[in-house]
Amino acid sequence: MSLQTPNIAVRVVRIEQASPLIKRFTLQAQDGGQLPSFSGGSHIIVRMPTASGLIHNAYSLLSSPFQLQQYQIAVRREEASRGGSAFMHEHVAVGDILQISPPNNLFPLHAISGRHILIAGGIGITPFMSQMEELQTSGAAFELHYAFRSREQAAFVDELAARYGAHCHFHDAARGEQCNVASLLAQLAEQDHIYVCGPVSLIEAVKAAGAAQGIAPARLHWEQFAASTQSGEAFTVVLARSGREIRVEAAQTILQAIEQDGSAAVDCLCREGVCGTCEVAIVQGEAEHRDQYLSEEEKAAQQSLLICVSRARGERIVLDL
Repeated sequence: MSLQTPNIAVRVVRIEQASPLIKRFTLQAQDGGQLPSFSGGSHIIVRMPTASGLIHNAYSLLSSPFQLQQYQIAVRREEASRGGSAFMHEHVAVGDILQISPPNNLFPLHAISGRHILIAGGIGITPFMSQMEELQTSGAAFELHYAFRSREQAAFVDELAARYGAHCHFHDAARGEQCNVASLLAQLAEQDHIYVCGPVSLIEAVKAAGAAQGIAPARLHWEQFAASTQSGEAFTVVLARSGREIRVEAAQTILQAIEQDGSAAVDCLCREGVCGTCEVAIVQGEAEHRDQYLSEEEKAAQQSLLICVSRARGERIVLDL
């Protein structure tokens, strides 16, 4: 995706309080037409003109891939956000026009699988809602394991139970119902695929359990909404086209450092390592990849990085800018 990708104008036709911190927004094309098709697990990027400038946030599509008269997204109110969730919760009203990108899918279902095992934590339920619609329509075998802090804070529980019944397993921490990841993965058949979305701790637990049980990495799929907030060592980025050297501090991203320096124009959208807009070729050095856009093979090749989240592995990296 690039900044040249045309925006789609949509009208907000409904806003629901899905939980104390989560709102669901229903969007229809401003011209009344059909919206672009998408597959389960897709997201759109919403363009938000906040007081501090334009913000572009990625949100999973909740709605059915088979009903293209509307899209639905869910937005969790985040106190530590860059302003996007606050804008959606406090300033967007029914009737407003928003600009969105066409759908993109970085978290698709595997075409050939035994069972599809979906593991969600908190707001990580959102990409699975369109996936389950796709799975149920195709008659595929699947089950959902949805972990949350309490029933009162969880979104869509009753809706999921009513629509998917025995496919759903809910794990309410307030009632002592923990999702035993190791036990769950131990029951998998050889052709089953696992999908996980939620907090970093949940994703890492599933990845660790999968590795411990010898599950092939190709059978484990994950999506993490927020970029890692872990800082790193300071380093120097060199812009190969001008020779300009810029210091990137420990708590700074390469993108932030370049923008602060003002020496190069860089396209960017999501700033979360999701959309791929800010991908830049590596001329010299290696990257510590923190994005969700590049494949494991692309990361290992060390030919490019996403400068909104990834860092240098070492004291210096030269980029094709």
